[in-house]
Amino acid sequence: MQVIALAGLPRITTGDDIAALIAKSDVSFPDGSNALLDGDIIVITSKIVSKAEGRVVAAANRDDLIDSESVRTVATKVHARGTTRIVETKHGLIMAAAGIDASNVDEGTVVLLPVDPDASARAIRARLSDLTGLMLGVIITDTMGRAWRDGLTDNAIGVAGVSPLDDHTGTSDEYGRILEMTVIAVADEIASAADLVKGKSAGNPIAIVRGMEQFVTADDDPGARVLVRPASEDLFGLGTAEAIAQGRLTASANRRTVRSFTDQAVCDDTITTAIAAAVTAPAPHHTTPWRFLVLRDQPIRTQLLDAMRDHWITDLTASGMSAESIEKRVARGDILREAPVVIIPFIDLDAGAHEYPDAERKAAERDMFMVAGGAAVQSLMISVAAQGLGSAWIGSTMFCADVVHAVCQLPAALQPLGAVALGHPAQLAHERQMRDPDDFILR
Repeated sequence: MQVIALAGLPRITTGDDIAALIAKSDVSFPDGSNALLDGDIIVITSKIVSKAEGRVVAAANRDDLIDSESVRTVATKVHARGTTRIVETKHGLIMAAAGIDASNVDEGTVVLLPVDPDASARAIRARLSDLTGLMLGVIITDTMGRAWRDGLTDNAIGVAGVSPLDDHTGTSDEYGRILEMTVIAVADEIASAADLVKGKSAGNPIAIVRGMEQFVTADDDPGARVLVRPASEDLFGLGTAEAIAQGRLTASANRRTVRSFTDQAVCDDTITTAIAAAVTAPAPHHTTPWRFLVLRDQPIRTQLLDAMRDHWITDLTASGMSAESIEKRVARGDILREAPVVIIPFIDLDAGAHEYPDAERKAAERDMFMVAGGAAVQSLMISVAAQGLGSAWIGSTMFCADVVHAVCQLPAALQPLGAVALGHPAQLAHERQMRDPDDFILR
């Protein structure tokens, strides 16, 4: 492979014909050739393409410019020189400051990326073909940083007539092993090779690469857009701080009621983490009134659920409900038998509830503690969801607190707050239909 820079190019301004400048430039390859050949690849810095296309603008508010050229902020980094914003451009590229560049332009102006770099590459290739009669490839490049790696490299942002990817999937290595994920970013590698001769400050924005003709195609090929990983496959779609912020915003909505679980065991750390989250809930009088009974496959779990079922059947029968209706109602509690773990939350009214002589204030005090218990249950379930597990809150223990106390030998001051079935979801939950908050605001 040979790579040369085109020297002596004039300063590019709006309307300049880049293809014509290339066609009439002096070419001198180390092999002695002094002309373009079929299969050569023209590698062009995006900045001069943008200049020729009139993409030089006044450097007004930099953040406003970045916003106008991007669709979302991926990450923000505050450092000694200011703030760097990594954004996704309208092309799908992840770049610092949306590729906006203030170098090598007049004071008070900046250069934006081409509106459609692939289209720009196709246009230059077509014009070169008309001028030279050759089958050439064109790559438009821009400089990017890389996650986990220091330093910058040039990457292809526009491609025409070059296969941007070389897919080795399904082929064998020299040991006979089948390659399953090896796809080489040929266009990016050619862009980086060309950058070694162009340089960042040498004033050589165009290079010619020879010896890679096996990747030059008769048609324009799919362009550089195929180099952009689909969002559904992107494991790093947000910076750390942004991912944490997004997690905080969506944590509550991600809690979903799950009623069927796999047989996969729930580790103790998951439960400990969830309870640690639960006890961050607000509570009256600086108290810590929350208590949790964790039941796996201990015999007492079955004893408790059997006793609760018998109590429920007795109550429903006394209410005049039919046997068929009772059977359906009782079956709703089967989730507490099938879940890998059941957590019964309690509020301990002896943990600091104030005593009042009148029934009204006593009831309000109890309600206040029960609300604190509900906050703890919600926090517990949000933590479970954040850890990738599912849960369902079942209120049954609240209807038979005396049964819970008797079977589990607990003091009467512990008020059960239902039961939380917990485990790994058997299937993904359907997408939540968000409710309009205006429907719940009293005016």
